[in-house]
Amino acid sequence: MRLFRRLSLRHLWVHGLRRMRDEYQETQEEIAHGHPLLRMSAFLISGYLVLVMVLGVYWSSSPTMLPVKTAIQRVLLEQDILPNKNDFNTEVAGIATTATLIAVVETLWQKPGGYIANDLLPPGILLDDMPYWELGVVSQARDMTHMLRVSFSQAAINMVVNNDLQKAEVRLNFSHKSWIFPATESQYDTGVEHLKKYLVQLAMPNNNEAYFYADAQHLNDYLASVEQRLKSLSQRLAASVGPTINTDSAAMPVTQTNVNGLYIKTPWRKLDDIFYEARGSSWALIALLQSLEIDFAKALNEKNAQASYEQIIRELQATQQTIYSPVVLNGDGFGFMVNHSLVMSSYLSRTQAAIADCRHLLLKPTLPVASL
Repeated sequence: MRLFRRLSLRHLWVHGLRRMRDEYQETQEEIAHGHPLLRMSAFLISGYLVLVMVLGVYWSSSPTMLPVKTAIQRVLLEQDILPNKNDFNTEVAGIATTATLIAVVETLWQKPGGYIANDLLPPGILLDDMPYWELGVVSQARDMTHMLRVSFSQAAINMVVNNDLQKAEVRLNFSHKSWIFPATESQYDTGVEHLKKYLVQLAMPNNNEAYFYADAQHLNDYLASVEQRLKSLSQRLAASVGPTINTDSAAMPVTQTNVNGLYIKTPWRKLDDIFYEARGSSWALIALLQSLEIDFAKALNEKNAQASYEQIIRELQATQQTIYSPVVLNGDGFGFMVNHSLVMSSYLSRTQAAIADCRHLLLKPTLPVASL
């Protein structure tokens, strides 16, 4: 019986190979003896498909971590703020943060393939992961622009809203999938132009139009918003496994209208979308936090929070490690297969813990130095 099975499998294998060979030869003969226009069309279509595949792989590669100081210098030189490329003035608060925000947004159309989320033609329309990576970057850019308008540029004695920051926030909150009339890139580019105007105003001597307050309270406000954003991403990533209902009774409302509970497991087709959104969000956040570290160096030093702040950045940098799997895996529980979503969620949770520690130090009152 076993011998019969072996012979049958071998026969099927040999028969299949011969059939594939015969069909290939017949196809080649038909192409060779066909009309020249037909042959040319076949070659063009084949070449186009190969080109689309190669470009798709190339465009799907996310950029490496942004070199913050180099990016700041480039933006400042473009705006004629630096007298030469070797000068890097960090005395004006807000320069580093605003310049980095501009560089982060510009990366969306300067990376391979440009801005892909609103593409209607191959290979852009066929790509699934990069548009969500871009959405993560856009989300952080929107959050930072909002905080610039309502927090960093505001103080108890100055409640005047900067006009350019207001316009920049409106432009960056435009739909991220609009192809034309107007295109998303044009709206975001206009938002960047308003950010550049705010940057120039900050750098002007005797400036009385733009402000940036680099104290511990303003940094705490931003970290609080980051903590909430990461909490949301972490929960969505963790929803790749687990029960189908919310097991946390404290989170249940008094009147439960949804009989299936509050916890909704992420559909398998959405796992990679959320993963790459978190990866893009972390990529942008690393650069923005590094720029804030320059602007808030004095506040971090006064509150002894420098080490805690650097821990936040280190935890986020782990999210940018190379992904060796061609797809985002979703192992269940303690099974054999890795779960990329849970790994990413773990890194974001550790980041939240580091942010909580840093905020605790920022909110502690500074003790007066005892005189000798």
